Amino acid sequence: MTEPTVAPAGGIAFGAEAEVLIVGGGAAGMVAALAAAEAGAEPVVVEREAVPRGSTALSAGLIPAAGTRWQRDAGIADDAARFADDIQRKAKGEADAAVLAAVTRAIAPTLEWLADAHGLAFSVVTDFLYPGHSAHRMHGLASRSGAELIDRLRSAVERAGIAVATEAAARTLFVAGDGTVRGIGIARPDGSEERIGCRALVLACNGYGGNRALVRRHIPELAEAVWFGHDGNRGEAVLWGEALGAELRHLAGHQGHGSVAHPHGILITWAVIMQGGVQVNALGERFSDETEGYSEQAARVLAQPGGIAWDVFDERIAGIARQFEDFRSAEAAGAVLRAGSVEALAEAMKMPPSALAASLAERGAPDRFGRDWTGVAPLAPPYCAVRVTGALFHTQGGLAIREDARVRRAAGGVFPNLFAAGGAAAGLSGSRAAGYLSGNGLLTAVALGAIAGRESARLSRAV
Repeated sequence: MTEPTVAPAGGIAFGAEAEVLIVGGGAAGMVAALAAAEAGAEPVVVEREAVPRGSTALSAGLIPAAGTRWQRDAGIADDAARFADDIQRKAKGEADAAVLAAVTRAIAPTLEWLADAHGLAFSVVTDFLYPGHSAHRMHGLASRSGAELIDRLRSAVERAGIAVATEAAARTLFVAGDGTVRGIGIARPDGSEERIGCRALVLACNGYGGNRALVRRHIPELAEAVWFGHDGNRGEAVLWGEALGAELRHLAGHQGHGSVAHPHGILITWAVIMQGGVQVNALGERFSDETEGYSEQAARVLAQPGGIAWDVFDERIAGIARQFEDFRSAEAAGAVLRAGSVEALAEAMKMPPSALAASLAERGAPDRFGRDWTGVAPLAPPYCAVRVTGALFHTQGGLAIREDARVRRAAGGVFPNLFAAGGAAAGLSGSRAAGYLSGNGLLTAVALGAIAGRESARLSRAV
């Protein structure tokens, strides 16, 4: 792959012009396009793949939001301030306070707008609480899959008549002396190149998880982890930012996941843990408080013998997990073992029955790892188990932005017409995997996508 570059804009001729140019066709880019169009601009999306999907398609498609009508209908009391407190608590105070406030205020009206204007039928998950959240606030579509979410967003963009250039990999930013981005150069699969001018540019091209060199530099503990994000996440935003003199923040921050079925490569929802399941290693031993979060659990799983662990739960929990398409796929693929006794399950898992039995019997308020089992039903036969490994899902560090999604300069101030959303922007999770609160990725994709689309449209119309 040709490295992304920044070049002077002087004397460059552009074959086409866009009021708002959006790099990336995942959730952030699609929402930005819809918001820009509603604000009166004519956006253009450029996407490297033949079909825009991005990391969104690989996720569970759940977006946390506070104060929505779906929560109210379910009798859930929640608000943006409470949501922001939960995020900041998990991030150990490292989240940018202004961006955090803007995002947590914007997400509920954004989901309701997507439902009313574009037909996305969200509902709130009420049968389990994700780690770190003080209220049920995960919203998703019927399948509880990111594939459905991006398909519905893509269909909304098509219905809106928004131009989407596929198989168009952004390679070069053409920048004027004052930092104004005048346009981009894109490469086609046949080797041809095109140049598109713009009044405003939104970087919605996610992070750098698919760039192993950058992962080794910034997240060495996951350098050999399974990459469960989209291969198109090559770090263009970070590399362009370095070349431009943009401020970059929390590049070590990321979302890992300690529950990817191996070797099947299917995400196993963390609901199997939060409802009372445990993780054991190949010796049948627990090794952590699993409820702290699935992101930090990735490195813990990878530190176990063979980089492997087992999710152990029961049929009651499997019934809850079955609302997720991924879990149903894992069952169909044979990834979920079942047995009528602990001894039979241990035999299927090829581990000492006594060790597994001891791990399942370990409870407390809290136990020796700090997990509080108060009110959690003990596991009961039939039992279930899935062999899993740790994975890197996406990076959380990136371009520092203001609350209006404008990209900050390292020397102070902002670039005149450059915006970032989703994984291209520094997220709300701080500098560590443990700072990631469930749903932070799609939260900033959707909320910042809406903000960036609206603000870039306003700027482009004023030029």
